[in-house]
Amino acid sequence: MILDILELSSIVNTLKQDGKRIVFTNGCFDIIHVGHVRYLKEARELGDVLVVGLNSDISVRTIKGNNRPIVPQGERAEVLSSLKYVDYVVIFGEPDPYNTIAAIKPDVLVKGGDWGIDKIIGRDIVESYGGKVCTIPFIEGASSSGIIEDILTKYSPDPLNP
Repeated sequence: MILDILELSSIVNTLKQDGKRIVFTNGCFDIIHVGHVRYLKEARELGDVLVVGLNSDISVRTIKGNNRPIVPQGERAEVLSSLKYVDYVVIFGEPDPYNTIAAIKPDVLVKGGDWGIDKIIGRDIVESYGGKVCTIPFIEGASSSGIIEDILTKYSPDPLNP
């Protein structure tokens, strides 16, 4: 389900009152691939409800450059929300999810293993109330940027080899 931050905060508060453990992760999720699916599955296993913060198109451009995202935010959100491991998707416009994390106060904050624990945005918030911050091992070779590079390399015309 795709929600705005106000709707999500209200639902998360109710879920917490019901004793549910809320897991939060975030990312651009530009071109969904097996690394994303495995990552989201493992993240979901850390709690009862998985919330995914999705970088808006503007946010992705700020982080990755003007040629990204490939897939617009509405479509990325729809794909993510259709995955069985994902309970809620919220789109955020800032370069990072700090304000989103502050608003929902997840029990578990998760990032990929390519992030050092000391670099995880929102760690200070989650640890301040006794929440857990963890990483899930990064799957080498599984990335949207890698897929884009492969497409450009394999399918771009080579003027020296027509």
